[in-house]
Amino acid sequence: MDRFGVGVIIQARMGSSRLPGKVLKPMAGKVLLDHVLGRLVLLEYPVTVVVATSRLPQDDVIAQHCESRGVTVFRGSESDVLDRYWQCACENRFEHVVRLTADNPFTDMDELRRLIEQHLAQRNDYTHSFGSMPLGVGAEIFTFAALEQSAREGHAANHREHVNEYIQERPDMFKIGMLESPAAKRRPDLRLTVDTEEDYQRACTIAGFAPERWVGTEEAIRLCLRFA
Repeated sequence: MDRFGVGVIIQARMGSSRLPGKVLKPMAGKVLLDHVLGRLVLLEYPVTVVVATSRLPQDDVIAQHCESRGVTVFRGSESDVLDRYWQCACENRFEHVVRLTADNPFTDMDELRRLIEQHLAQRNDYTHSFGSMPLGVGAEIFTFAALEQSAREGHAANHREHVNEYIQERPDMFKIGMLESPAAKRRPDLRLTVDTEEDYQRACTIAGFAPERWVGTEEAIRLCLRFA
C-alpha cells in the first residue's frame, strides 16, 4: 500500500488517573483539546490531523466533540497506545507520524515545523525536541516504518504504553535526531503540560492572559515565572 504525507496523531482519553476528564476541561473559553487542535492552524506545514482515542464508552464524548468540529477520529485500544498509533497510521496511510497529546495546550508550532523539516532533511527514523524547552512544549515524529517495527517488536509494558520508548532504547537500531531549541525557549524546569490540578490552574492562568490568540513559548515562560 502506498503511503504519503505527514500525519499528526493526537492521543486523547477521558480516563486520566490524576485529572479525570482533563482533555475536555474548560480553559480560556475553549476546552483543552481545542487548544491543541487550534494551534495546529498555525503550523506552516501541510499535515493531516487525527485524534486517536479509545473504544471505551467513556471516550464517546471525545469522538462526538471532534466529529462535531469536523476533526477526524480514530478509535483503538485504551491501554495499548502503541497499537492505537500504529493502527491509526495504517488506516490513514501516513508516511511520517507526529505524536501530540491532548494535555499539552502550549505545543510550539514554530519548533514543530522545524522538527518536521529536520526529520525529513536528515532522513531520521525518529526526531524529537524534548529536554530543553518546558515540559509539554516539545514534540516528536516517527517514520511509519519505525512505528511499525516498534509495534511489531516492542512487547514490554512500557513499550505499549509509551509510543516512543522502544525506539529511544535502541539508538543503535534507529537513526535518532534531536532539534536544538532557541536559547530563549530553554526552560526544562518549567511545566506547560496538564497532568495535575496545579498544572491545570497554571495553564488556565497563562492562556487567560491572551484569550484571543495563542500564547507563544517565550511569553508562556514569562507568564509562568511571573504569575503561575
